[in-house]
Amino acid sequence: MKWLPRALCLLSAPVLVSSVSLNAVCLLAPSPAAAADLGPDAAKVAKAKSDGIAFLKKTQAEDGTWTSPQALGISGLVTYGLLTAGVPADDPVVAKALKKLADSAQEDGRISPPNGRIPAYETAIAMMALSAANKSGQYTDIITKGDKFLRGIQFDESKQVEKSDPRYGGAGYGPNGGRPDLSNTTFFLEALQAAGAKSDDPAVQRAMVFVSRCQNLESEHNTSPDAAKINVGGFFYSISSGGQGNSAAGRGSEGGLRSYGSMTYAGFKSLLYAGVDKDDKRVKAALEWIRKNYTVKENPGMENSGLYYYYYLFSKALTASKIDMLEDAEGKKHDWRKELAEHLLSTQKENGSWVNSQTDRWFEGDPNLVTAYVLVVLTNCEAKAE
Repeated sequence: MKWLPRALCLLSAPVLVSSVSLNAVCLLAPSPAAAADLGPDAAKVAKAKSDGIAFLKKTQAEDGTWTSPQALGISGLVTYGLLTAGVPADDPVVAKALKKLADSAQEDGRISPPNGRIPAYETAIAMMALSAANKSGQYTDIITKGDKFLRGIQFDESKQVEKSDPRYGGAGYGPNGGRPDLSNTTFFLEALQAAGAKSDDPAVQRAMVFVSRCQNLESEHNTSPDAAKINVGGFFYSISSGGQGNSAAGRGSEGGLRSYGSMTYAGFKSLLYAGVDKDDKRVKAALEWIRKNYTVKENPGMENSGLYYYYYLFSKALTASKIDMLEDAEGKKHDWRKELAEHLLSTQKENGSWVNSQTDRWFEGDPNLVTAYVLVVLTNCEAKAE
């Protein structure tokens, strides 16, 4: 997607509590000479990735999994991280991991343990990994069945969920009941894209209904009671949790659901994946929130909780946006790839791994999971926008 070919049209006005200012200023993209200076030191990143890969190769279990035989989501993310970092599919460790994922495919298309409690999440991640390794088409049948399974778990008319329902278009952890959330919907969209879905796919466009309702932005796309309470353009976890909405960052004094970093990058990325125009008010408002809250030191609104998942979504979203230099709300320009990579290089452990040493919330005390996130991030930090 060619979003900003020669100029980066970024928002300049500060975010307001009661409304979102949408004034824009265009910043010229760097010249070819300047572009060559973007990003981190390539040799240092390559060394860090190599050490991280070596760590994960040592921690794989005999059955091809990481952390636990039942934690197929973690094993899928590690496999995806290794492939993304450049480890070939025929590498013995990756090949064993791919076999485990493929062998976990069930008759109904899900890719998860037979009695797994989060099959939609695990299937989406497994599809991402298998798609990345599907050069010769050996996993096409599994991916196709997985795609059908995922489409079947989306909350839509097939489940007697009408468009007026807050759950509409979203995806959750499993196929039976429960509630959709933005994190699972983001993986759902990425899995469909990996399987070949285009931005105009009906399932993708239905997902945009749910994604838009998880944004703190009052508009024709979001008329929920919470939309106007914190009208700043960021995103939160779910509009549909028990009919009340849910944000890990809690509620503000206004009574609305607070936006936070990881979910805002998830929402921003999802909008871009779905082909929403750069001039759409949802994209502009999300980017303005990102500019106001730009940081590589914490997950804005959540401090250290979900920190490495934040980095994962941060790098994917800004890569999708084609932004090389991000200007924050104070006018400072950031080579985000360099800043993010250098910060991560400074936190790598001697054994080559990364781990959230501040909190193990959302399994970030697991170095296998966190190292997988970082391999994806560092690879995104290497790439330059076209």
